[in-house]
Amino acid sequence: MSDLTPLARFGGWLATDLRDVTSDPAALDSRGWWAVVADFEGGLRCARFGDVRPAPTPAPVPGRWRGPAPGEWSSSLDHAGYTAGVRRIREAVAAGDVYQANLCRVLSAPLPDPSPAASDIDQLTALLARGNPAPYAGTVRLPAHGVEIATASPELYLRRNGNAVESGPIKGTGRIREDLREKDHAENVMITDLVRNDLGRVCVPGTVTVPALCAVEEHPGLVHLVSTVRGETAAGSDGWAALLAGTFPPGSVSGAPKSSALRLIGELEPVPRGPYCGGIGWVDADRGTGELAVGIRTFWIDRTEAGPVLRFGTGAGITWGSDPEREWRETELKASRLLAVASGEYAVRATGIDDRAGDRAGPEQPTR
Repeated sequence: MSDLTPLARFGGWLATDLRDVTSDPAALDSRGWWAVVADFEGGLRCARFGDVRPAPTPAPVPGRWRGPAPGEWSSSLDHAGYTAGVRRIREAVAAGDVYQANLCRVLSAPLPDPSPAASDIDQLTALLARGNPAPYAGTVRLPAHGVEIATASPELYLRRNGNAVESGPIKGTGRIREDLREKDHAENVMITDLVRNDLGRVCVPGTVTVPALCAVEEHPGLVHLVSTVRGETAAGSDGWAALLAGTFPPGSVSGAPKSSALRLIGELEPVPRGPYCGGIGWVDADRGTGELAVGIRTFWIDRTEAGPVLRFGTGAGITWGSDPEREWRETELKASRLLAVASGEYAVRATGIDDRAGDRAGPEQPTR
């Protein structure tokens, strides 16, 4: 592990020279540039780096990433278990316990070569940038702290610029626009209202607005319905600590009401989600800016005693209108392209791909 130095990569910027690692969210309003990983279950890692400079996502280096064999992936919930979970959530909706809940499964596969030279998570980010470009793509590599994450997230959890905050919940997924159903629009409106309420806990009353509702966004191999929620925090508020306390975990990957959905998720999902469905991104404490993505379309390495395991999460929002088989297929749709990239099956063309990864967001001029 010694030759995998700590780094973070987001929005066209590369952070090196690790200075500090903490689980205290108050650090995000202190000083410096931080990479942030918040697990769905509430664990938090904030890493402050001393050197932050412009650096586009590099081209993949042959041999620096050996992905799992395509047939090696296993799921925390198999087809029968997942569809049974969908039916259980529908029963909870019928009983009035929840309106919507996200049901997720974690896919795992052993990496064939345990050496750092062949399992560099930043090289997986480079492959994803070409095979599945995403607006909130990035890397967090902290080997000594058990954090090795490559994300190709399309979803904004929280963006902050001073007192202005914004979220971009996604609900509704299909291969093409015509796949989006009435159920998808209803679910998006429901979760947008949840996010609006979450921001309302930490924003000045009357400042929370929804400037965009159910906009269709195209991403590689699929389309999403995306809304935008904005608000203003009060001057002198507790900053990131208050934002995370009031809004975490993201509403789009939990459910409504959030507390009831989280209880149901705990009953139905057999393994922790970890960084999947958490928050992943960067914060510039000196400038009072930052951008955290919802940790979907995200890979992470778990280095077990038996060898390194690559993990990836996929899921779907379940409502009364959900069909168990269709929801299972949605989880497969969300995973198929990215698993192919990670396993080396996806044929990346040299041109013709709109590479938005690593070039969208980031501090205007990082401070040190």
